[in-house]
Amino acid sequence: MTSATHDAPALLARTELSLPHTHVDTIFVDGAWQPSRGTGRNPVTDPATGEVWGSVPDGTPEDVDAAVGSAQRAFQGEWSRLSPSERAAYLLRIADEVEKRAEALSLTNSRENGSPVAESAGAAANAAGIFRYFATLADYLEREDVRPFPRGGGESVVRREPLGVCALIAPWNFPINLVIIKLAPALLAGCTVVIKPASPTPLSIRVIIDAIAAAGVPAGVVNLVTGSGRLGDVLVKHHDVAKVAFTGSTPVGRKIAAACGELLRPVTLELGGKSSAIVLPDADLDAMSEVLIKSSMRNTGQTCYISTRILAPASRYDEVVDMVTATIAAGKQGDPLDPDTVFGPCATASQYRTVLEYVNSGLAEGARATTGGRAATLSGGLEHGYFVEPTVFADVTPDMRISREEIFGPVICILKYNDVDEAVALANNTEFGLGGIVFGSDPDASLSVADRMDTGSVGLNFFASNHAAPFGGRHDSGLGTEYGIEGLNAYLSYKSIHRRA
Repeated sequence: MTSATHDAPALLARTELSLPHTHVDTIFVDGAWQPSRGTGRNPVTDPATGEVWGSVPDGTPEDVDAAVGSAQRAFQGEWSRLSPSERAAYLLRIADEVEKRAEALSLTNSRENGSPVAESAGAAANAAGIFRYFATLADYLEREDVRPFPRGGGESVVRREPLGVCALIAPWNFPINLVIIKLAPALLAGCTVVIKPASPTPLSIRVIIDAIAAAGVPAGVVNLVTGSGRLGDVLVKHHDVAKVAFTGSTPVGRKIAAACGELLRPVTLELGGKSSAIVLPDADLDAMSEVLIKSSMRNTGQTCYISTRILAPASRYDEVVDMVTATIAAGKQGDPLDPDTVFGPCATASQYRTVLEYVNSGLAEGARATTGGRAATLSGGLEHGYFVEPTVFADVTPDMRISREEIFGPVICILKYNDVDEAVALANNTEFGLGGIVFGSDPDASLSVADRMDTGSVGLNFFASNHAAPFGGRHDSGLGTEYGIEGLNAYLSYKSIHRRA
């Protein structure tokens, strides 16, 4: 142990890790790890320390050709002809194998994007749960669907058929589960896939690939390429790709939508958000404080659906500001590998700069930082990490940038309203429509407000995703849905066979 390491416990903790994938030279094609056709490299940086700790191939169009070709052969072969129940059995085996790799998955995830292990420790269980849920839908696919002609004289047999090769493109904030919510339904439907992870987080998904291989999934059904956004563009436009599923920023989503529109290619887009939590006058603020961080600043604010705008009644505005400020200020910021850490770093240097720019714009436009409001200064090996102090802004008005635009960092804005109609109008006065919460003590009144919010999902006194319920955005938050039977249907094509009764 060097003296420098002794004085930097965060660095020491990292030297003691033994992760299955760090510096790698391969992509996963046709059931095996194979060398990339290119010579370029993409580094993987730990955002808590600023140190490069891994690297992957910067893939080429030839890599994409090989991966899509492998997926196409597998689709035309055995996989799409298996019964849904047979494919469901593979999903259940994958779930078991993923859970065996929970620690490696968590630690790799946290080193890639700075998610606290308190968050990433649940990634394996959540991923396994998604696989197991979709396995239960095999019966839905196998159920005979015969529909009589409304005027009699015949009937139609409706077949649900897999679309083909699917391109799954993931973001960096939840690099595992935002792949799995695409992968599990695609596999159950009978599709084959090519996965392209975000360039900052290309290693944790390899742990999932290891689990898939261990589960005995046939060669070519699941393929993995790594590289920059340029490679994603090649994959989206590949002539043998039948469907694209993307989670990420709205600007990139628009480009993918345009490409898919030109190609008449089905696409699912889960994009950005600027969700609101409406605090009704009768809300229990103590109960709200218990769920505030997970609902409004989960994963250091780097979560698409969280309600980063708190809409508080004028009669209780100061009370809400005090509660939110105290709750956020009490959360520990530090090393993501520390189980007690609540807030980690921004995931990338670019995002760090973006968040600080928004913080400074809020201050310049007259918002009041009740806690935070600047870059964080940490020690013990974290001096070069991308940390921004968790920030709460009061006296925010609807016209401020921090109120209108997605920040994707540890920043909460608190706005004031005079009546419920104004609160609903404020919540809906955004280009996005992904999440939202209503905090209130009257269940019927809270549900009534939730019904008026123009958004894809709303929680009452908390927020969580339900694997069995559709999740999707409106307006600039995306197209289509994931989760539930609706998420499975996104990977199906329909054929009607008409016959005389």
